Amino acid sequence: MNETVGMFLIVVGLVFDFLGCLGLIRFPDVYSRIQASAKCVTLGTCGILLGLFFFKGFTATGMKALLCIAFIILTAPVSAHALARSAYRSGVKPWKGTVVDDYEKDFRNIK
Repeated sequence: MNETVGMFLIVVGLVFDFLGCLGLIRFPDVYSRIQASAKCVTLGTCGILLGLFFFKGFTATGMKALLCIAFIILTAPVSAHALARSAYRSGVKPWKGTVVDDYEKDFRNIK
């Protein structure tokens, strides 16, 4: 039973990782690409690690997988936000079809 759940989670994680990589290629600007990599790859990698945990159980490898999941969940959104802010501050313009630009009003008040 644990092997079946583990394989399912690994396959779902691989699908999300693939979709995140596809988003890196297909999306038009750096901000959309950051979103694809942060969300899809975080969920995909956590799915793969959770599948590994189901395979290994409460061994040293399984506990390391859980620690890696916690680390990825805590750091990936923060790093994506920092990358997006630094890209905006350095002058990278959003795609022409962007509807909402919340950073514009934030940085207009700073300058």
